[in-house]
Amino acid sequence: MKKQTKLRLGFSLIELLIVIVILGGLVAVVAPGLMDAADGAKRDTVCLKMNDLKKRFDMFKLDNGNYPDTEEGFEALVSNPDADKYPNYRVKPYLKKLPKDSWKTPFIYIKKGSDLEIISFAADRKEGGEENNKDILFSDCNK
Repeated sequence: MKKQTKLRLGFSLIELLIVIVILGGLVAVVAPGLMDAADGAKRDTVCLKMNDLKKRFDMFKLDNGNYPDTEEGFEALVSNPDADKYPNYRVKPYLKKLPKDSWKTPFIYIKKGSDLEIISFAADRKEGGEENNKDILFSDCNK
């Protein structure tokens, strides 16, 4: 009689549990780094959007002599807020719709004399904050 060898099919429960524990450990180590990278990417994207918005405000200023008032804000890039005040406003608007940051929150526009500031309240969507919740200022983006 020939000895029959028993074929082993599949994995035992213990082996599967060991693999699951190892994968869980890897996820616990790698996931926080990935989340920080994602938050950093969102902040970088906001700065890119702010740069684009600043260029659009610069075009507005070239056409009209100055930036829109704080009260007129981004709406001034979508439609002419005052035809008498801005007679050289373009036929085609500077923006098609009001801009939002990476967290789907509207940007804040403030006219500061002959300059401007664009602000995103970041992940917490509230003024102030620390780390990933820290407000993003256009003036800080290019530093």
